[in-house]
Amino acid sequence: MEEKITEKQKDNKRTREIKGVVCLSLALFLLLCLVSYRPQDPSFTHFVVSGQATHNFTGKVGSYTADSLIRLLGISSFLFPFILLACSFKYFLRPAFTINTKRIVGFLFFVLSFAGLMALLFHGSITVYGESLKNGTGGLIGVSLVDFLRISFNVAGTYIILILTFVVALTFMIEFSIMSVTERITQFFAALFNLCKSRISSFVNYVLNSVKIEKKPQAVIIEDTPPVVKKINLKKIEQTNFNFTKNTTDEKFQLPPFTLLEEAQHKDVRVKRDSLVTNSRILEKKLSDFGVDGRVVEVMPGPVITMYELEPAPGVKINKIVNLSDDLALALMAPSIRILAPIPGKSVIGIEIPNLKREPVFLKEVLDNESFLESSFRLPIALGVNFVGTPVVADLTKMPHLLIAGTTGSGKSVALNAMICSILFKAQPDDVKFLMIDPKRLELSSYEGVPHLIHPVVVDPKKASQVLRWTVEEMERRYKILNDLKAKSIDAYNELLLKGLKSKTVLALPKQVDPDIEPEQTTDTTDSANVEQQIKHTKLPYIVVIIDELADLMMVAPRDVEESLTRLAQMARAAGIHLIIATQRPSVDVITGLIKANFPTRISFQVSSKIDSRTIIDQQGAEKLLGAGDMLFIPPGTSKLSRIHGAYVSDKEISRIVDFIKMQAQPAYDSSIEKFALAAAQTQHEGDDDFDVKYDEAVALVGELGQASISLVQRYMKIGYNRAARMIEKMESEGIVGPSDGAKPRKVLIRKLPS
Repeated sequence: MEEKITEKQKDNKRTREIKGVVCLSLALFLLLCLVSYRPQDPSFTHFVVSGQATHNFTGKVGSYTADSLIRLLGISSFLFPFILLACSFKYFLRPAFTINTKRIVGFLFFVLSFAGLMALLFHGSITVYGESLKNGTGGLIGVSLVDFLRISFNVAGTYIILILTFVVALTFMIEFSIMSVTERITQFFAALFNLCKSRISSFVNYVLNSVKIEKKPQAVIIEDTPPVVKKINLKKIEQTNFNFTKNTTDEKFQLPPFTLLEEAQHKDVRVKRDSLVTNSRILEKKLSDFGVDGRVVEVMPGPVITMYELEPAPGVKINKIVNLSDDLALALMAPSIRILAPIPGKSVIGIEIPNLKREPVFLKEVLDNESFLESSFRLPIALGVNFVGTPVVADLTKMPHLLIAGTTGSGKSVALNAMICSILFKAQPDDVKFLMIDPKRLELSSYEGVPHLIHPVVVDPKKASQVLRWTVEEMERRYKILNDLKAKSIDAYNELLLKGLKSKTVLALPKQVDPDIEPEQTTDTTDSANVEQQIKHTKLPYIVVIIDELADLMMVAPRDVEESLTRLAQMARAAGIHLIIATQRPSVDVITGLIKANFPTRISFQVSSKIDSRTIIDQQGAEKLLGAGDMLFIPPGTSKLSRIHGAYVSDKEISRIVDFIKMQAQPAYDSSIEKFALAAAQTQHEGDDDFDVKYDEAVALVGELGQASISLVQRYMKIGYNRAARMIEKMESEGIVGPSDGAKPRKVLIRKLPS
């Protein structure tokens, strides 16, 4: 079968080459005979004596041909060789080119209308080598056509008819589109305008930066420094969105400039219009091969993919097109094709085809944009650009939590870094605090020492579950503070503080006693029960909890982690606590139904299977993404998927941003987190002493046998599997038995029951 297809392709190529050579030969012949035309040469209108020399380069055949064409069509005769020359090039360069009936009819009307216009514009006879041609530049056909039209339509009407016929014939002949030309002209002037605007903006920024650099040394010699600091802090305008009470430390803190990010170096990888039109015809042809009729009505190219909007023919079922995604990918030689059936609000089907050359997306071009600079978002996170290249910036406070999933290398960690950096570019340490949990010890360690951190980066999964429990306690504490001022959210609370509308200056809360410290025994039990701590109303910053790998936490303490995340996802929004959770294992044992139900806003990068795609975004499609930052985003309040290409930020850029921020302030860690974690760990350890009444018996058993396994304890002690598993886990934590080694029994580290 493959040999037959290859032979057929060779025959088609050979036929095209023959047609191209024939067109080229005819074009050269006509061009030579027309250029060397003389009225004195033999022709149908001029008889010469035999033996007289012929001046035409192509002999008598050429003189007869040239005289006939020029007397009939005038100057329009010269269109024939150039049209044939263009057809020759088309045959050689474009395999899909054919000369059909529509092109032939268009060419005939094109020549006739052109001859008429020449006769109308340049009427009168012309002289060639001393002989007058009475029909002039339009030829006999052109003059006759004009005379006929002028009788009925006069001169103005004749012009309109000939020009209209000329344009319509041109559209049939070369698939010329008036709208496309208008669109190209508009795009050219728009690009020219944007280029001039960007150059002017760059020049203005350069001048302003130069002025700012010259003013900075003057601040040292002026005695009244506070006003000077306010003038130098040009970035202060960007923080008016937060409406928080300002401290003196805030005025000294400068947000990192965009110059810390690398300039986007784009190569010219834009898809040309001819290529888009060709791909549209190929797509229609491939669908037709599979029995699906339709036409491409709109094409929207982007930096990574191109969206083709297909209008199916009446009677075509949508499912039939959706099921052809793999077949189309094979036919179009694309790595994957995603089909949107249908596009909401339109009667078309979207077919997303990857571009041959991918254009990179950098974080600077997303941040240095109106959507980020002029946004009123409290916690703006830069996601990237959509499929047509428009920057996408979301507000974490409206999500209010975000769940991210994707395989290794899909761009999940880079997107997480881009989100963190976008908040660092907009928020000061007193406005936002980060609580980072990174069991992998790789991605989030770069932010260690940033003043925005409320606690050092947590890398121990066991401690992480305790830190999440502290976050729940902090949420409940904040709700009590908000209730004191009758504020419904952290924004309303901070706004009340800003306006000075405080019902109380001091709030009395029950004293939080560490779980591992026994309360002092006093004779007056009433006084000990009513111990209070005095808390002054101050600004409450946002707390963003970032977990880089949820699977590691779910393996250590699944029930505690799930309970904490569920409570935070349900209640923490008004308290100003928001979660960003990432995992590379979107399975049901990691993203449980309870967690998934409380995280409506989700992002899926490339996953390995359709099942994982359904787990994270409730539908297929994520398995067909391209990787390297390509994502599907479910915005808050809707189930409509948006395809976004994530912004890239390098490790060097992150280091420059972190160093710039660390030079200005040191982190102020909350000591209550560490105390709470230590107390919770101690309480859990003490609570495990009476784990099971038969635990000592199990320890004695493995000590006597010299080996330990769950099945062994289960068989000898005649207990259930789960109970035996808990015993073995406790033995491992106490150092009685070694870790698991696959199917082999665990190594027993002691021989006697510890007293």
